[in-house]
Amino acid sequence: VQLQASGGGLVQPGGSLTLSCAASGRSADVYSLGWFRQAPGEERKFVTAKSYRDRRTYYADSVKGRFTISRDSAKNTVYLQMNNLRAEDTAVYYCAASPYYSYSDLTSKIKYDYWGQGTLVTVSS
Repeated sequence: VQLQASGGGLVQPGGSLTLSCAASGRSADVYSLGWFRQAPGEERKFVTAKSYRDRRTYYADSVKGRFTISRDSAKNTVYLQMNNLRAEDTAVYYCAASPYYSYSDLTSKIKYDYWGQGTLVTVSS
C-alpha cells in the first residue's frame, strides 16, 4: 500500500485546514487509515483513525470536537478536516494504514504497516 499525503501549510490560530491522504495498491480498501502527528522533539502521536471494518472513528482527546476524519472509499482517500487550530497542533502529520480495526490497535503506531511521507502543519500568527 502506498500513501500520499498532502494539504499541509501555514494557518493562523483559529483557522482551518484539510489534509488528504490517497491510498493505492493491492487491497488498500481492507486497511484502516489513520493520522498521527509529530511535533519537534516529541514522539509520533495518534490523532485519529477510521476502521475499515465498521467505519468507526477514533480521536485523541486533544482533537475531539475540532478534527474530523472521513474516507472516500471510491477514491481510497482519507481526509482530515482540522478546525479551530491551535499553536499546539503544529506538527508533521502522517497518514498510515493498518490491517487492524479495534480502538486499542488503531491508537498504537506499531500496529500500522504503511506510512505516508508526512505533511507539515504550522499554526502561527
